[in-house]
Amino acid sequence: MQTLQVVLLTVFPAMVIVAGLRDMVSYTIPNWISFGTLLAFFPTAFVLGLPANIIWLNLAAGAMALILGIVMFALGWIGGGDAKLFAASGLWLGFPGFFGFTLVTAIAGGLLAVGLLGMRSLWVRRYVVGGPPWFERLTTHGENVPYGIAIAAGALFTYPSSALMQAFTSAL
Repeated sequence: MQTLQVVLLTVFPAMVIVAGLRDMVSYTIPNWISFGTLLAFFPTAFVLGLPANIIWLNLAAGAMALILGIVMFALGWIGGGDAKLFAASGLWLGFPGFFGFTLVTAIAGGLLAVGLLGMRSLWVRRYVVGGPPWFERLTTHGENVPYGIAIAAGALFTYPSSALMQAFTSAL
């Protein structure tokens, strides 16, 4: 049973890493990543024996993340894939981890934006010409910020303190 728990607990970090990498190289996060992440929460919570009240709190955090993601999307701050990944991450992280997740994601997003601004400056840009197409796009002035990277950073930073991980470690 413990092996199954470990396997299920690795789904979330694996999916957010894949999402961040996909966003970095293609500026898209495929729907299968967000929906697969969302769906994988339920068997994970079941196998870990998460109490119903904690599952409800995680669902509330996911709903709050979805609303926040829709608002950020409507304001043009993030893309639709980012909003879906943010919601799926909120579900996995629950409360109170959601607040730390949001804070770390915002900080990581700011650092990412500043880093990309530096990479997009004219004196740095000339050194990346001839690199892989995804890297050239990343360093192109006026291009968007692949915010999935920041969401992945916030999720990975916060995941160890989630109710799912706490349930696993307390059972050891």
